[in-house]
Amino acid sequence: MVNEKIMTQEFNKIEKVKGELSLPGDKSISHRAVIFSCMAKGTSKIENLSNGEDVRSTLKCFGELGVKSKWENKKLIIEGKGFKNFNAPLNNLDAGNSGTTARLLAGFLSAQPFESTLIGDESLSQRPMKRVIEPLSLMGAKFSTSSKQTLPLTIHPAEKLSPIIYDMPVASAQVKSALLLTGLHLEDETCIIESEQTRNHTEVMLGLRVEEKKGKRFIFSSRKNYPSAQNYFVPSDISSAAFFTVLTLLAKNSEVILRHVSLNETRTGIISVLKAMGAIIEIINQQTSNNELYGDLIVRSSELHSIEIYKEIIPNIIDEIPILSVASVLGSGKFEIRNASELRVKESDRISALVHNYKLLGLDVEEFPDGFSASGTIQNENPIFESFHDHRIAMAFAILSMFLQNGGSISNFDCVKISNPQFLEQVESLTK
Repeated sequence: MVNEKIMTQEFNKIEKVKGELSLPGDKSISHRAVIFSCMAKGTSKIENLSNGEDVRSTLKCFGELGVKSKWENKKLIIEGKGFKNFNAPLNNLDAGNSGTTARLLAGFLSAQPFESTLIGDESLSQRPMKRVIEPLSLMGAKFSTSSKQTLPLTIHPAEKLSPIIYDMPVASAQVKSALLLTGLHLEDETCIIESEQTRNHTEVMLGLRVEEKKGKRFIFSSRKNYPSAQNYFVPSDISSAAFFTVLTLLAKNSEVILRHVSLNETRTGIISVLKAMGAIIEIINQQTSNNELYGDLIVRSSELHSIEIYKEIIPNIIDEIPILSVASVLGSGKFEIRNASELRVKESDRISALVHNYKLLGLDVEEFPDGFSASGTIQNENPIFESFHDHRIAMAFAILSMFLQNGGSISNFDCVKISNPQFLEQVESLTK
C-alpha cells in the first residue's frame, strides 16, 4: 500500500526571501547542446548542463546509438560520432517524459541508415506525434506507429530524403527543430516558415540563415550547417527562474539575484509580462555564449496586477503560464488566458490541471477549450493540490502554497525532478 505522505510535499507560509541562486542549465538549450555534440565528429564539452531527467533521456538515447560521454570537472565531455556514423540501436530508444527528446530525435533518426524505435513513459505516449510525422513524411521519412500516431514510433531507413518548404500550421519549436535536423543531412536547403515565432535555439546555436518577410520567418537548413565539435556554456533555465522570480515578487521586503539566466529573445516573454504587471526586475551582466544571450536578474518585492495577455506572445510564454497564473491570482484582478490550447498537450492537460487546483481554493473559475479564467477570494487556506505528475504544475502550486495562511500540500511532487531536482533545496536556501 502506497504511503500517501511520502508522495505529498508540504509547504509552509513564508514571510520573505533573500539571497541568490545559480540554477541548472536551460532545458531546451541543454537538449540541443547534447544533440549537436553527439552529431559532431570529435570532442565537445558542455558546462552547466540541465540536471533534469528529460536531458538525461536525450543523452541515454544517444548512448544507445554508440555515443560515449563522461563527466569531468562538472563538464560533460561527449565524443561525437560524426555524419551518419552512428550505431544501429540494440534496444528501443526511451525518451522518458521528454517531448523534446522524442520529436527532435524523430527528425534526426529519419536521416539515419538503420531502423530505430522511440518509446516513452505513459504520459509521453499520449502526446501527439502526428504534427512531426506528417512533415517528415513529406521529406520521404518512413514511420510505423499506432492508429493514434503516438509513441511507440518506429523510424525506417528512408529510400530517399528530399528538402521541403514547409509552412508551419502549428507554432511548435520541437516540430521546427525536427525538420531542421533532418535538413542538416541534405545537400539542398530545407526551408521552414513560421507565422508565429517560436523558441529559436536550434537556428541560433547552429547559426542557420533566417530571413523575415511580411511578418513571417524563413529558416534554412542544409548539410553545410551540420554541427562541428565545440564547447558549450548553457545559461540557466528561465522557465525554472520564473518560479523564484514570482516567489520574490509576491513576498514582502524581499530581493533575490538569479545568476546567468537565459535572455534569448524568444524566452523573455515572461519577464515582459511580469514587468507589465508591475514587477521590479533588473537585468545586469549581459553576455553571450554559442550565440545565446544571458545575464543576471535582480528581482524585488512588487505589487502585481492582472493584464490582458495577447495571442502573439503566448508561444513564448507557454511553459510559464502556470506560474504566471499564480502571480496574477495572488496579485490583484482577474487572470484569463485564451488562445493557449497547446497547454492541453503538455506533460498534463495543464488547462484542466490549473482549473482543478484553483477550484480547490474556492475561486471563481471558468474553463474554455483554449484557456481558463480565475478570480475571487481564496476560501481554502490549506488545500492538497494535485500535480497531475506535471513538474510545472507541481512547482507553480508549491509557490502558491507558500502564501497561504496555513500553507499547502502537493501530491506526487517527485515529478519536479524532470526539470529541477534541486527545487526544494533552492527554496530552502532563499527562505531560511
